[in-house]
Amino acid sequence: MTQSNSNNSLETKQSKTNQNEKLRAIAYSMDLLIPGVYIWCPWFTLKIGGGSPDDNPYRYPGMIHSSTGVAVVLPGYKIFTSYQGTYDA
Repeated sequence: MTQSNSNNSLETKQSKTNQNEKLRAIAYSMDLLIPGVYIWCPWFTLKIGGGSPDDNPYRYPGMIHSSTGVAVVLPGYKIFTSYQGTYDA
């Protein structure tokens, strides 16, 4: 494997890890019904509002099992979302 291929592989892995962390933050916010607007697809994620997973005393295990989706969580525990799956890992 050449140096260039090795670097590309590492960048791809880091990019995927970063995307998974962003999706985990969206899953956390939707699961706890934290008000915000959430949009995700394979190319980007957008989170306006929401929160970051609280990993104490354990790491939040939830994840989104959909590559694309939109959600709006309003105050008063109202959620409107295209995502119909679970947040279970």
